[in-house]
Amino acid sequence: MEGGHGEPGPGGAAGDVVIGRDHRAGARLSTAGETVLGLALGYFVAYIPYALLTKVLSSGLVPGVHGPVGGLVLIPASAIGQLIAMLIFLIASGFWRYVREQRIWGRRAALPGRDTLLAGLFTALVIGTTTLNFTFLGVSLLFMLLLMRAGVLILSPIADLVCRRKVHAHAWLALGLSLLAVAVALGDVNNYRLTAGALLSLCVYLAGYVGRFRIMSKVAKTGVRVVDRRYFVEEHVMAPIFLMLLCAAGAVLGQVDLRAGFGAFMIMPAGGYAAGIGALYECLFIFGTLIYLDVRAYAWCVPVNRVASLFSGLVASYILMVVMDLPPPGTAQLVALGFIVGAIVMLSYPALRARRRRLVSPPQRLVLFVCGGNQARSPIAECISLGLLAAARAGHLVSVESAGVKVHGAGAPMTGFAYAVLRESGFVPHRHRSRPLTAELCRRAVAIYCMTGEQCAAVIALAPEVADRTQCLDAAGSIPEPSATSVDEHRHAVAIIRRAVRQRLAEHSIAVV
Repeated sequence: MEGGHGEPGPGGAAGDVVIGRDHRAGARLSTAGETVLGLALGYFVAYIPYALLTKVLSSGLVPGVHGPVGGLVLIPASAIGQLIAMLIFLIASGFWRYVREQRIWGRRAALPGRDTLLAGLFTALVIGTTTLNFTFLGVSLLFMLLLMRAGVLILSPIADLVCRRKVHAHAWLALGLSLLAVAVALGDVNNYRLTAGALLSLCVYLAGYVGRFRIMSKVAKTGVRVVDRRYFVEEHVMAPIFLMLLCAAGAVLGQVDLRAGFGAFMIMPAGGYAAGIGALYECLFIFGTLIYLDVRAYAWCVPVNRVASLFSGLVASYILMVVMDLPPPGTAQLVALGFIVGAIVMLSYPALRARRRRLVSPPQRLVLFVCGGNQARSPIAECISLGLLAAARAGHLVSVESAGVKVHGAGAPMTGFAYAVLRESGFVPHRHRSRPLTAELCRRAVAIYCMTGEQCAAVIALAPEVADRTQCLDAAGSIPEPSATSVDEHRHAVAIIRRAVRQRLAEHSIAVV
């Protein structure tokens, strides 16, 4: 199997051709952009009843509930509501199948991995404090909402910086407009008071996001369906369980409100409303996590999420004005709405640009390169192809991707020697992650180029209908796998692959230099 030696940095010298998954993902990411914006719409729709129900319940304004309900009192019932809704969703959608199997006490069982267990703990902190932040008496709901949004917006580029993820100009603009919307909306806050409990809850909320983003970047956010969905499901399962355990531990240690939440409150009408809050948060969790798992930078994904919630907060304010005769949103919030609309336009830019290209340009043809572990030969061919296509200004005609027929543990980086030799040749790969070959990927491709005859046979066995467009990349024969310890063998492989790629692109009527 083609192994790795750690992931090199994405930087390159002046004049290098910067290529990699971000570059070749034009059509794929534009479609994903449209999908993510659809998820943002779902997040917006779900957030309105969640915020309304949380606020009116904690304020004692729900029919049949006598007096305000403290945040710590309602969290246990809310956690149970989310747990039940989570189980229903995973079973109904079939997503439960993505949980990995592990051996424990000699038997195989569906168990999350260590990283996703920790991610579930961090996410439990986010879930619990999100609900808690809306319930502090004497603290403005709008003020807490804006502080939460601003905090995560500020964290997003920091997370990208730590993970060395490129942030595009339109994402920076959307991030800036989102922060402006938050800053302007603060002008409508009449009460800037933060109690010690509210401040502590806010700090725990942001700490939860720091840990969650770090783990998500490490084990997911790859664009590989099975990898990202496994993370989604395993974190999804563990978060409400950890939240229940944290609440139970607090109750055992003597926290009065948590004890009340586990007592008669559960069977009271208010307990049912609290469970409803948890079920509504489950919807937010689904939409929000899928947005964050998009392969793009957090500086793009977080504004999508935050803009949706800010807009929903404004709508919720108008609903409270009509239903409960509360004051309408002020001028500052309406001005902030203008910045939110601007951020939406910036976030929509990749999808809008791709839609325009599809209207005026012929569709791209997918060329697929295949090797064993998708860490050396096929990503080398992918990177060289992207560089040659960019130089020939033919990237709008052909898209290229790579995969492996023997990938053991998707998400591994390109080998260090492959990266170094590509740089020697004037190419700088970006952030490559190995992925297994699928029949769907084969069917999408107009040409499939393998490194060996055995790999051609494996492709045809996986998708027999693509036999007529599957062949070895090098017409002269197989390209051997370079030794993981030999830079010279990697140089030899790059030279062969570069020559073969030129010939294959010429067969697609693309002249490269």
